Amino acid sequence: MIELDGVSKIYKTGAVELRALDSVNLTIADGDLVAIMGPSGSGKSTMMNILGCLDVPSEGRYRLDGIDVGRLRDNRLADIRNTRIGFVFQSFNLIPRTSAARNVELPLIYAGVGGRARRTRARAALERVGLGERIRHMPNELSGGQQQRVAIARALVTEPTMILADEPTGNLDSVSTVEIMRLLVELNDAGRTVLLITHEDEVAAFAKRVVRLRDGRIVSDVRQERVGVSG
Repeated sequence: MIELDGVSKIYKTGAVELRALDSVNLTIADGDLVAIMGPSGSGKSTMMNILGCLDVPSEGRYRLDGIDVGRLRDNRLADIRNTRIGFVFQSFNLIPRTSAARNVELPLIYAGVGGRARRTRARAALERVGLGERIRHMPNELSGGQQQRVAIARALVTEPTMILADEPTGNLDSVSTVEIMRLLVELNDAGRTVLLITHEDEVAAFAKRVVRLRDGRIVSDVRQERVGVSG
């Protein structure tokens, strides 16, 4: 369960104060698939950073499964990021000249998992995203859609309860966009909470719920009939 209670994020430069988020209240249940939308400067990236424990609120509380994240030390925040949250980014963030399998293993290396277990879990994650035959391929040997699948496998390999996807289809063509969104829907249907940061209505159409931000505030929060999944 995700709870934002009066959350604000304030950046100060001298006497100038910018409220990137302004008294946001939001609850997201386990197993939901939510698209967070808004124009540039609306606060959606700031919200992503707070939800992903990459930053903490200036005001208000962020509770993740009842834990007040703002009260945690940096090492505990890092542990939550590495074990409970899987991140997927627009730019894939894969390491060049490193195989798909080794890219997927990285979070497990940081977690201190042994070599044999890492390889087994990385292979299973790549098979889960349909790339079991590409484990030895380098990123430059994969299409954009395949690279994003590797990134999703890397996000899955620690078995997180939540996936945060920041513009996950921003660098993909329309066919790959649908493939990636169907994969995220499958992961959601299997029980994972999925949060999407997107500016594309076509991507948000795959969500169960759409939250729109403007000037750091939520201006609409609508549950919808999910479209574009079958076929």
